[in-house]
Amino acid sequence: MTIPETIAYNGPLYHVLTHASKAARARLSVTRSKSLQKQGNFCLKNGQPRTWILQSPHSGDNTQLRAIAGRLGWPVETKKLAYRGHEGLLRLLSLPTLAGVNLAASSPLTAPWPDLVICSGRGAEAVAFWLRTRNPQLRIVFVGTPWSDLRRFDLVITTPQYRLPQAPNVLHNLLPVHDVTPQRLAAEAERWAPKLAHLPRPVTAVLVGGSSGPYHFTPQAAARLGREASALAASDGGSLLVTTSARTGTAAEDALQAAITAPCFFHRWQPDAADNPFHAMLGLASRIIVTADSISMMAEAVSTVKPVLLFDIEEGPYAMRADLDVPRIGRRGRRLEATFFRLLINHAPPRFSRDLRVVHRQLVRSGHARWLGEPPPASAPAPLEDGLSRSVTRIRALFGL
Repeated sequence: MTIPETIAYNGPLYHVLTHASKAARARLSVTRSKSLQKQGNFCLKNGQPRTWILQSPHSGDNTQLRAIAGRLGWPVETKKLAYRGHEGLLRLLSLPTLAGVNLAASSPLTAPWPDLVICSGRGAEAVAFWLRTRNPQLRIVFVGTPWSDLRRFDLVITTPQYRLPQAPNVLHNLLPVHDVTPQRLAAEAERWAPKLAHLPRPVTAVLVGGSSGPYHFTPQAAARLGREASALAASDGGSLLVTTSARTGTAAEDALQAAITAPCFFHRWQPDAADNPFHAMLGLASRIIVTADSISMMAEAVSTVKPVLLFDIEEGPYAMRADLDVPRIGRRGRRLEATFFRLLINHAPPRFSRDLRVVHRQLVRSGHARWLGEPPPASAPAPLEDGLSRSVTRIRALFGL
């Protein structure tokens, strides 16, 4: 059977290897390594691929990109991209172009060209394809769900809410990758402990997201979170460690803080803050409340192996739990924008939307999380897969490593 060029070029071969005998696997690996050496088109520094991160507008995406690049340990540059207003129209064409990029406000995109691009956010697709015109041997790894044909990427690292199909160059992880490790949590907890020593134990971390697609995080929802988190802390004489995020918004932050009655440390998220207590909160907490709009924060919370409580940012017919066990989400949202996103989830190709309910079901049914206010799981859940290691292994395979 002839393998299409885009698949043979990709992680591709890696998928074939997993079904080959050990001897055949070794022969193919050696052949691919020799092929790369003969090409001589990689600007390898100390035998390592030169890596660029194309930064996303979303902090959760960038956490994943940094985690992958950090675990790879290869020479890396982070490229900040600023987009023009018409970029959204250009991305529909999936062209290799910089026409949607505000070059004056972006990081330089000049030689020496990378061997590997790790990117997320759909605006980065055109930039990555343009970079391939500069280096035809470029490997492109996309994290999330792209709008372009999946076959144009060497590897797509995705998670269930995007509902992408099975394919040789698509890696399906259970949750987004992240930079939370036991060592980092312990170090940050030790560093912040003196500043938070006055708070009564046990402490509950509260990780706050914001409006997302079909769900709207109103000041009223934020106040409800403040009341429910305070009641939980008061039930065992403890306190709260609260952090907001880029999507929370000032009105919701104000309502949340005003509604909290338990002893509390309240951190308002700021871009590029010099000292962010997020990892210290995860390390110090006995349990974690996380708003269920943020898949990235849910993944980080679950990785601590502490009790995780999901907060439903909506109520009634709009609630995240209202349609949890049915194929389609309710068609009406609280606002017009939310209704539009619900329409996309139900009727558009999966690449145009994401369905958070898929991850909610997975975490609740597996016992890795429960909804705030519900009884705890009967037993401790099994450890989750190491998505970061899986991702790094697949990327290294692209270079025969």
